[in-house]
Amino acid sequence: MDDSRIIELYFARDERAIEETRVSYGRLIYSVALAILNNRQDSEECENDTYLRTWESIPPTRPTCFSAYLSRIARNLAINNIRDKNRHNPPSAQLIFDEIEEAIPDTQGDITDDIELRDALDGFISSLSKTKRIIFVKRYFYMKSIKEISRDTGIPSASVKVVLFRIRNELRNYLESRGIVV
Repeated sequence: MDDSRIIELYFARDERAIEETRVSYGRLIYSVALAILNNRQDSEECENDTYLRTWESIPPTRPTCFSAYLSRIARNLAINNIRDKNRHNPPSAQLIFDEIEEAIPDTQGDITDDIELRDALDGFISSLSKTKRIIFVKRYFYMKSIKEISRDTGIPSASVKVVLFRIRNELRNYLESRGIVV
């Protein structure tokens, strides 16, 4: 079933929407969660929570890219899972959050600011070279370690660290040039 028909099922409050979402995007949702959580059971729970969160958010939201919408929900739920489990003993993922928070402002859940920030991030990521974009996405979306990124890209770990440092500085400057205060 195509995305627009699935979204219409959500708007009609038809429970088949969840099953159609699972059939079309279950593997994607699970893989996004697994890439962050590294735990099969937690990833399955995150996948199920993604279906619930999607049910709760559509309507009123009408996603333009359903797969990206579902991936973002799954990613946010997985990150929240890590934060909740490790409040007193921050894992390496917390270091990744701390890194990127230096360059991205906290919008405090303001939807207008969130949309403006999202659009600015999309523009920034699009402006990066292919190699920088891959490194950025692997680190800050898939929560990969420096060592994993180095292995995947064939770039030495020290160089990956330098590239990430420079990208964060470029991002901060890019956002500030668009009036988004970091």
